[in-house]
Amino acid sequence: MKKHLPAIVSGFGAGVLSIVPLAKGLTCCIIVPVAAYIALILDRKSTHDTGRISASRGFIIGVMTGVFAAVFGSAFDILITYITRSNDIVASFPEFQKMINDFPVSEAIRAEIIRMFQNLRNDIVTNGFSFLYTFSVLINNFVVNTLFGAIGGLAGAQIINNRVGDSEE
Repeated sequence: MKKHLPAIVSGFGAGVLSIVPLAKGLTCCIIVPVAAYIALILDRKSTHDTGRISASRGFIIGVMTGVFAAVFGSAFDILITYITRSNDIVASFPEFQKMINDFPVSEAIRAEIIRMFQNLRNDIVTNGFSFLYTFSVLINNFVVNTLFGAIGGLAGAQIINNRVGDSEE
Protein backbone atom coordinates (compact mmCIF):
# COMPACT_ATOMS: atom_id res chain seq x y z
CA MET A 1 0.00 0.00 0.00
CA LYS A 2 2.76 2.44 0.92
CA LYS A 3 4.42 2.11 -2.46
CA HIS A 4 1.12 2.98 -4.21
CA LEU A 5 0.40 6.01 -2.01
CA PRO A 6 1.92 8.64 -4.37
CA ALA A 7 -0.24 7.37 -7.25
CA ILE A 8 -3.33 7.26 -5.01
CA VAL A 9 -2.79 10.80 -3.72
CA SER A 10 -2.08 12.25 -7.17
CA GLY A 11 -4.92 10.24 -8.73
CA PHE A 12 -7.30 11.53 -6.07
CA GLY A 13 -6.28 15.11 -6.82
CA ALA A 14 -6.74 14.56 -10.55
CA GLY A 15 -10.11 12.88 -9.91
CA VAL A 16 -11.32 15.84 -7.87
CA LEU A 17 -10.15 18.33 -10.50
CA SER A 18 -11.81 16.28 -13.25
CA ILE A 19 -15.26 17.19 -11.94
CA VAL A 20 -14.61 20.93 -11.61
CA PRO A 21 -16.50 22.53 -14.53
CA LEU A 22 -13.72 24.72 -15.94
CA ALA A 23 -10.95 22.19 -15.33
CA LYS A 24 -12.95 19.23 -16.68
CA GLY A 25 -11.85 19.88 -20.27
CA LEU A 26 -8.19 19.86 -19.25
CA THR A 27 -8.29 16.51 -17.45
CA CYS A 28 -6.84 14.29 -20.15
CA CYS A 29 -4.26 16.61 -21.64
CA ILE A 30 -2.93 18.47 -18.61
CA ILE A 31 -4.29 17.34 -15.24
CA VAL A 32 -3.63 13.59 -15.45
CA PRO A 33 -0.11 13.89 -16.97
CA VAL A 34 0.82 16.51 -14.34
CA ALA A 35 -0.62 14.25 -11.63
CA ALA A 36 1.59 11.41 -12.89
CA TYR A 37 4.63 13.71 -12.76
CA ILE A 38 3.71 14.75 -9.20
CA ALA A 39 3.31 11.06 -8.28
CA LEU A 40 6.87 10.45 -9.52
CA ILE A 41 8.16 13.31 -7.39
CA LEU A 42 6.25 12.03 -4.34
CA ASP A 43 7.54 8.51 -4.98
CA ARG A 44 11.13 9.78 -5.07
CA LYS A 45 10.62 11.68 -1.81
CA SER A 46 8.97 8.75 -0.05
CA THR A 47 11.74 6.32 -1.05
CA HIS A 48 14.54 8.89 -0.59
CA ASP A 49 15.74 8.02 -4.08
CA THR A 50 17.97 10.60 -5.76
CA GLY A 51 18.97 8.58 -8.81
CA ARG A 52 17.47 8.25 -12.24
CA ILE A 53 13.99 6.84 -12.80
CA SER A 54 13.64 4.00 -15.27
CA ALA A 55 11.14 4.39 -18.08
CA SER A 56 9.29 1.31 -16.83
CA ARG A 57 8.97 2.82 -13.34
CA GLY A 58 7.66 6.09 -14.80
CA PHE A 59 5.22 4.14 -16.98
CA ILE A 60 3.91 2.04 -14.06
CA ILE A 61 3.45 5.01 -11.74
CA GLY A 62 1.80 6.97 -14.56
CA VAL A 63 -0.63 4.14 -15.35
CA MET A 64 -1.48 3.69 -11.67
CA THR A 65 -2.07 7.43 -11.31
CA GLY A 66 -4.36 7.34 -14.36
CA VAL A 67 -6.30 4.37 -12.97
CA PHE A 68 -6.80 6.05 -9.59
CA ALA A 69 -7.80 9.32 -11.31
CA ALA A 70 -10.35 7.33 -13.33
CA VAL A 71 -11.74 5.59 -10.25
CA PHE A 72 -12.06 8.75 -8.17
CA GLY A 73 -13.20 10.96 -11.06
CA SER A 74 -15.85 8.46 -12.17
CA ALA A 75 -17.09 7.94 -8.62
CA PHE A 76 -17.39 11.68 -8.00
CA ASP A 77 -19.07 12.29 -11.37
CA ILE A 78 -21.61 9.50 -10.85
CA LEU A 79 -22.27 10.59 -7.25
CA ILE A 80 -22.82 14.23 -8.21
CA THR A 81 -25.09 13.15 -11.08
CA TYR A 82 -27.07 10.99 -8.65
CA ILE A 83 -27.44 13.77 -6.09
CA THR A 84 -28.24 16.62 -8.50
CA ARG A 85 -30.09 14.52 -11.11
CA SER A 86 -28.32 16.59 -13.72
CA ASN A 87 -25.10 16.59 -15.70
CA ASP A 88 -23.64 17.82 -19.00
CA ILE A 89 -25.87 15.51 -21.06
CA VAL A 90 -29.05 16.79 -19.42
CA ALA A 91 -27.97 20.42 -19.78
CA SER A 92 -26.92 20.17 -23.42
CA PHE A 93 -29.68 17.86 -24.70
CA PRO A 94 -31.54 20.55 -26.73
CA GLU A 95 -28.33 21.50 -28.56
CA PHE A 96 -27.57 17.80 -29.06
CA GLN A 97 -30.93 17.31 -30.79
CA LYS A 98 -30.22 20.22 -33.16
CA MET A 99 -26.78 18.81 -33.93
CA ILE A 100 -28.11 15.31 -34.66
CA ASN A 101 -30.65 16.74 -37.11
CA ASP A 102 -27.72 18.05 -39.20
CA PHE A 103 -26.04 14.62 -39.46
CA PRO A 104 -26.07 13.08 -42.94
CA VAL A 105 -27.80 9.84 -41.87
CA SER A 106 -31.24 8.40 -42.48
CA GLU A 107 -34.20 9.68 -40.52
CA ALA A 108 -34.62 6.27 -38.81
CA ILE A 109 -31.06 6.32 -37.48
CA ARG A 110 -31.43 9.95 -36.38
CA ALA A 111 -34.66 9.11 -34.52
CA GLU A 112 -33.04 6.09 -32.82
CA ILE A 113 -30.06 8.15 -31.63
CA ILE A 114 -32.33 10.86 -30.24
CA ARG A 115 -34.56 8.23 -28.58
CA MET A 116 -31.54 6.57 -26.93
CA PHE A 117 -30.23 9.86 -25.56
CA GLN A 118 -33.73 10.91 -24.50
CA ASN A 119 -33.99 7.69 -22.46
CA LEU A 120 -30.58 8.33 -20.93
CA ARG A 121 -31.57 11.90 -20.08
CA ASN A 122 -34.90 10.78 -18.60
CA ASP A 123 -33.17 8.14 -16.45
CA ILE A 124 -30.82 10.75 -15.04
CA VAL A 125 -33.56 13.33 -14.42
CA THR A 126 -35.98 10.87 -12.78
CA ASN A 127 -33.62 8.43 -11.00
CA GLY A 128 -30.29 10.24 -10.89
CA PHE A 129 -28.74 7.17 -12.45
CA SER A 130 -28.35 5.70 -15.90
CA PHE A 131 -26.53 2.44 -16.52
CA LEU A 132 -25.48 3.58 -19.99
CA TYR A 133 -24.09 6.87 -18.64
CA THR A 134 -22.27 5.11 -15.80
CA PHE A 135 -20.77 2.53 -18.16
CA SER A 136 -19.65 5.16 -20.66
CA VAL A 137 -18.09 7.36 -17.95
CA LEU A 138 -16.18 4.42 -16.48
CA ILE A 139 -14.89 3.15 -19.83
CA ASN A 140 -14.00 6.61 -21.09
CA ASN A 141 -12.19 7.62 -17.89
CA PHE A 142 -10.27 4.36 -17.62
CA VAL A 143 -9.07 4.40 -21.23
CA VAL A 144 -8.26 8.12 -21.45
CA ASN A 145 -6.81 8.64 -17.96
CA THR A 146 -4.70 5.49 -18.11
CA LEU A 147 -3.29 6.43 -21.50
CA PHE A 148 -2.48 10.02 -20.51
CA GLY A 149 -1.20 8.88 -17.11
CA ALA A 150 1.27 6.60 -18.90
CA ILE A 151 2.34 9.46 -21.16
CA GLY A 152 2.73 11.74 -18.14
CA GLY A 153 4.72 9.10 -16.27
CA LEU A 154 7.11 8.58 -19.18
CA ALA A 155 7.52 12.32 -19.79
CA GLY A 156 7.87 12.99 -16.06
CA ALA A 157 10.58 10.35 -15.73
CA GLN A 158 12.47 11.98 -18.60
CA ILE A 159 12.13 15.44 -17.04
CA ILE A 160 13.34 14.20 -13.67
CA ASN A 161 16.20 12.27 -15.29
CA ASN A 162 17.29 15.39 -17.17
CA ARG A 163 17.36 17.34 -13.90
CA VAL A 164 19.28 14.56 -12.17
CA GLY A 165 21.74 14.49 -15.10
CA ASP A 166 22.18 18.27 -14.97
CA SER A 167 22.86 18.27 -11.23
CA GLU A 168 25.46 15.50 -11.54
CA GLU A 169 27.50 17.43 -14.09
